[in-house]
Amino acid sequence: MHIPAARQTLIVFGRYPIPGKTKTRLIPALGPAGAADLQRRLSEHTVAAARRMAGRTDTRIVFCHAGGKQRRLQRWLGGKDVTYTAQTAGDLGRRMVTAIRAAFHQGAGRVVLVGTDIPGLTAERIEQAFDALKRRDLVLGPSRDGGYWLVGMNRPIDLFGGMAWSRSDVLANTLERARRLGVTPFLLDPMSDLDTPADLDPLKPIGPYLSIVIPTLNEAARIGRTLETAVSVDAETIVCDGGSTDGTRTIARQMGARIVPCPRGRAIQQNRGAAMARGGVLLFLHADTRLPDGYVAHIFETLMDRRVVLGAFGFATDRRTPAIRWITFWTNFRAGRLKLPYGDQGLFLRRHDFQRAGGFPSVPIAEDLYLVRRMARYGRIALAPVAAVTSARRWQRLGPLRTTLINTVIATGCLAGVAPQRLAPLYRWPSKRS
Repeated sequence: MHIPAARQTLIVFGRYPIPGKTKTRLIPALGPAGAADLQRRLSEHTVAAARRMAGRTDTRIVFCHAGGKQRRLQRWLGGKDVTYTAQTAGDLGRRMVTAIRAAFHQGAGRVVLVGTDIPGLTAERIEQAFDALKRRDLVLGPSRDGGYWLVGMNRPIDLFGGMAWSRSDVLANTLERARRLGVTPFLLDPMSDLDTPADLDPLKPIGPYLSIVIPTLNEAARIGRTLETAVSVDAETIVCDGGSTDGTRTIARQMGARIVPCPRGRAIQQNRGAAMARGGVLLFLHADTRLPDGYVAHIFETLMDRRVVLGAFGFATDRRTPAIRWITFWTNFRAGRLKLPYGDQGLFLRRHDFQRAGGFPSVPIAEDLYLVRRMARYGRIALAPVAAVTSARRWQRLGPLRTTLINTVIATGCLAGVAPQRLAPLYRWPSKRS
């Protein structure tokens, strides 16, 4: 009997990427965030292939996930054409059986389950599996490591109970069980999965997840503490120095940072550092700003929302006077409500988004404000739920009221279209005499 295409269900078996808990066997090679980011990209590739196939065949897509709440999954992968359901408890076999039986119970006539570890997966491969189920009760996609990357059925078949997974004879054992049940499977072409360091392409350089770009000019008193908070296996630090004469470069080099000599000017320095970066995500950090604990995980989670094109941390300083507390409150209010974080909060974004926006504009002042406004054209601006701590030295030097007034005039002028060259002298207002 012909089974309408609308009764097909494709189950994508995956997980919500969390640094340190995802693709753990790849952490030695990629770092916790790098391994999780690979899982993210593989999952997005799989779901994209599923959508292309479903658009041609009217197939229902179910993302059967481990970890993550539905709201987060929808922000990541989209929601209207994908159904999200949590994996049940138990070993891999029990979880797959439960998902497949649920699909049949909900009216599917053909069910295909595919993992998210196959970089070579295409819509055509998935469609081939469904077509094979018109002639056979079982279809398997063999992996070159002895397992399989896809299983499909047109009726429930008990194949997985008590199976010893993660072994090189999983496929052979499954074929033997099918033979005993009188089922002759259709075998797709073998494909390679990506699960261990040995599976990585040896010809493709592995970069860090994150590149931290720090513009400096005579920051010897503070650069050491800033770099201490930036140390992470998932990050490289690039210090773009505009001609320091006080030992900034020596300290940064001793802390493991890469030194990039640059012409003076924060926009120029940060653009130069971004051009040298190897990470897929960029974090632009001021030399007197200390990062919060676990900052990489917060960046990763913020950017898991596919709508977010730029993120920043909350604002805090190393002083706790009443005036500074008032400034902190209103700075976070402005950043959160108006979506206008400044550079002293640490700005982070995907490298391809930074390049799409053309980088920092060549202006002598407020380059962070201009970048944020540019990025807002492409998507959302978001704040991580933790604060970076910036030195209060400028507020101490000029006084809280004068500093706040100058910052407000500069920001208002820039937003109103005043040439930044005219506003730049305000930022270099002479220090208040003691």
